[in-house]
Amino acid sequence: MRKVMTDAELKLWNELRAHRLMGLGFRRQFPIAGYIVDFACPEKKLIVEVDGSQHAQGDAVAGDAARTVRLEQDGWTVLRFWNDDIIRDIDNVCQHIVIAAGLGSAC
Repeated sequence: MRKVMTDAELKLWNELRAHRLMGLGFRRQFPIAGYIVDFACPEKKLIVEVDGSQHAQGDAVAGDAARTVRLEQDGWTVLRFWNDDIIRDIDNVCQHIVIAAGLGSAC
């Protein structure tokens, strides 16, 4: 478990923590099914993963896919966002999270 968040994780956490995003309760570095996910909203069974460029290389792609399948088998919805998307367009990222949680609709 990492103690230091990336810039993107910190930016997203500032939007998610303390029920700031539409009252959704998120936990950081939350253990599920033998994995530690970046952010999880247990009430909505929603996971948000923040991916850096290393997730687009080599075995990481297959590993992330297998991890997602395993989490979805347990009924979780997994959202993945690139660091760059969070840094450049946090509002759109938050909108996607709200829609996935069933609290909003696409514009």
